[in-house]
Order: sequence, then structure tokens, then C-alpha cells
Amino acid sequence: MTAMKRAGTGLNGTRRAFLGTSMGLAAALGTALPARAGDASGCRRIPRGGIGMHLYTMRNALAQDFAGTLEQLADIGYATVGVSGRHGNSAADIRRMLDAVDLKAVLEHVAYDTLKGSGLPQALEDLHTLGAKWPVVPSLPGALHTPDGFREAARQFNRIGQASRDAGLGPVLFHNHGTDHVVVDGTSLYDILVTETDPHLVGFELDVYWAAKGGADPATYFVRHRRRFPALHVKDMAPDGGFADVGSGTLDFAAMFDHAREGGVKQWLVEHDSPTDPFATARNSYAYLAALRY
Repeated sequence: MTAMKRAGTGLNGTRRAFLGTSMGLAAALGTALPARAGDASGCRRIPRGGIGMHLYTMRNALAQDFAGTLEQLADIGYATVGVSGRHGNSAADIRRMLDAVDLKAVLEHVAYDTLKGSGLPQALEDLHTLGAKWPVVPSLPGALHTPDGFREAARQFNRIGQASRDAGLGPVLFHNHGTDHVVVDGTSLYDILVTETDPHLVGFELDVYWAAKGGADPATYFVRHRRRFPALHVKDMAPDGGFADVGSGTLDFAAMFDHAREGGVKQWLVEHDSPTDPFATARNSYAYLAALRY
């Protein structure tokens, strides 16, 4: 979906479309050309409707001005967001603010204990209110970081995923961190979740930075476990191992995304855990992903 179409019609929609194009081009001119996989003839690109922002990146700005932050993201060109923290707003409040700037929520991070407990029905109802598709477990409690703990989590995920499907939503997704890729007795904890959950009920929001940090290869997962990864956290790694704006670090996104279609990726959500200037990060990262060919 193009920025012009996404932004809608009328003066405000035209303004957002113009700003999204001009700001993206300006940022791109100041950024190194995206890396490609293979030769320079790569012609695939990320659909504009698939470039989103995971709102954890913008948490400080959202706490000051939630509606204004969303408007700036729409102006840059983002089409979607992943919700992570509401900053005192209800699901209905956030939906109104998203609708006002033609952004769409695609998922929300909800605590594991909430989803496996009595809070599940309300969480699923809130997803409907937001207009989102996927409930996402952002992390597992530290006490579960054993093979048996992850097997118990897999059983809970299947149950949560069934409830989500029954509610007319997508499968429950799991968001990984580096410690989820620890190998115990020859088995990766993360692989326990992948292999011991029902593909129809459970998928994954793969954080490519944490996967790489944990020694895993995202592209290999896309190939081996097709259509299990509808959403990504696109986060880059600085040379010192810290966080970087997408396209400015060391990860080879072109090679990684060459297999994204096999993995079933629909959403590429930008994330930076500790941006110095979240709006600069948002502009730089959007420009890179919009220009990327692979």
C-alpha cells in the first residue's frame, strides 16, 4: 500500500503522504544504501503496508504525547504499529488515536501471566477493540527458563492460541530474547516452543537482533519452520553488540529477508530498545526499510 493511499484523502491525508515521502527521501539521502543479498539485481521489497513501528521504541515520547507521537509516525510513512504499553489509555482510546492518523495496530504485547490466567478473555476483547490480530507474549518468567519450563509454556501457548482462534483472532505469538536461545542438554529452549506447539495456534514474533545475539540464524528458522513467523522485530546490532538504528549496524537484513516469504512474514516492526532520539531512529529505520531491495 503506498503512503498516499494509506494516508487517505483530504488535506490531512495529502499532508501526511507528502511528509512521509519527503522525510523518507531526505533520511535515505543521509543513509548508506541498503545491503543486498546476492547480486545487485534484487527486486523484492517490503510492502509499504508491512513497515511498522513497535511502540516500545517510542515509549518516552508516547508518555508525553501519545496522539502526537502516532501522528509523527504516520507522517514518516509507517502503516502499522505493535502496541506495547498503553500509558494510561484504554484500548478504545488508542484505537481512536490510530484511526485519526490512519495507522493500524496489528498486535499487542500482553504479559504471559495475564494470558494464561483470568485476564485472557479481556485481553482478546481488547485486541478486537484495537483492530489488531495477534496477542503476543513478550517474554517468559525467568523461572521457566529450563527445558521443562519451556515445555509447560508450550502447553499453555497451545491453550491460549486456541482461545485466540476461537475469538476470531490469529494465533498467539511469542517474542524472543537472547536467553531464549540457550542450549540445554543439546536442545535450544526456543526450539522447544517451535516444535512442541501447534502451528495453527502458535506463531512467533521473531526479534532478529536477539536471535542473532543468542547465536540463532533467523533465515534458517524461516526455511525450516515455514509460515510460523508472521511478524518480526527489526532491530539492528551495533559493532559493539549494542542497539543501532535499522540499516546502520552489522546485521545483513537483505540476506535475512530473502527467506521472509517462506517464514510467512507479514509485518516488519522497527524496534530500538534505547534510542537517543526515537524520532530520528524512526525516520532512519523507515527510510532504510522502504529503500531495501533483496
